[in-house]
Amino acid sequence: MISIRNLKKTFFPDTPNEVRALRGIDLDIPDGCFTAVIGSNGSGKSTLLNAVAGTFFPDQGKVLIDGQDITGWPEHRRARLIGRVFQNPFAGTAADMTIAENIVMAMRRGCRRGLGLALRPSVRDAIADRIRSLNMGLEDRLGNPIGTLSGGQRQALTLLMATWLRPRLLLLDEHTAALDPKSAAQVAELTLDIIRREKLTALMVTHSMQQAVQLPDHIIMMHKGQIVRQFGGQEKARVRVPDLLSAFDQLRRREQLDETVADIIRSQYR
Repeated sequence: MISIRNLKKTFFPDTPNEVRALRGIDLDIPDGCFTAVIGSNGSGKSTLLNAVAGTFFPDQGKVLIDGQDITGWPEHRRARLIGRVFQNPFAGTAADMTIAENIVMAMRRGCRRGLGLALRPSVRDAIADRIRSLNMGLEDRLGNPIGTLSGGQRQALTLLMATWLRPRLLLLDEHTAALDPKSAAQVAELTLDIIRREKLTALMVTHSMQQAVQLPDHIIMMHKGQIVRQFGGQEKARVRVPDLLSAFDQLRRREQLDETVADIIRSQYR
């Protein structure tokens, strides 16, 4: 179980540039649940992922994994429990190192670094078997620098690396957004396959309403640093892209109405 309690984060506090990025987030993600986070730009989606990953510490609140409070853990320590795939296909890997060497680094996450394992035939065979499941023909290219691959191939390998040790939580930060449509669809399908096969708990930020409908078990909608709507269970099973777009429209209309009311009140005191 992943538990987030009253998580708050303000950037540039007490300045003209103050941004209240997270305003008391409460969220439970059950084991094996795949949750998508949607919302407009600036809603706090990526800030939430960064807070969970340990990119920065929150001003208030807690992040717990299986009841263990990891709020004060630095990012490198959380990496033992959390795997992450970024939007940029070239992040999270070493471009000049081979496919096999990058995989070995993932295999040794949380351990002393070293690439000696890559020279062992049994390890290379195990790596080839796992990579074969990607159906991209990369199992015969283990000695190739990973930087020579296409964005889609590299993102698929990054996903494999992030899940190699079956993390307690997988974070997906718009991980298909920078890919062409064909590669994005392929990586999205691979994502769902790995999460289901390995029974992983996952939190995915996405701007793709189609992915939000098709991939996860649960959807949360964020706005101005808060969770304003959730779709789970039977409601999630029935939800379609137009339903999500309608929810966004209702939110915008409510904001416009609130602003109109505020203008009327302000005018009365001029």
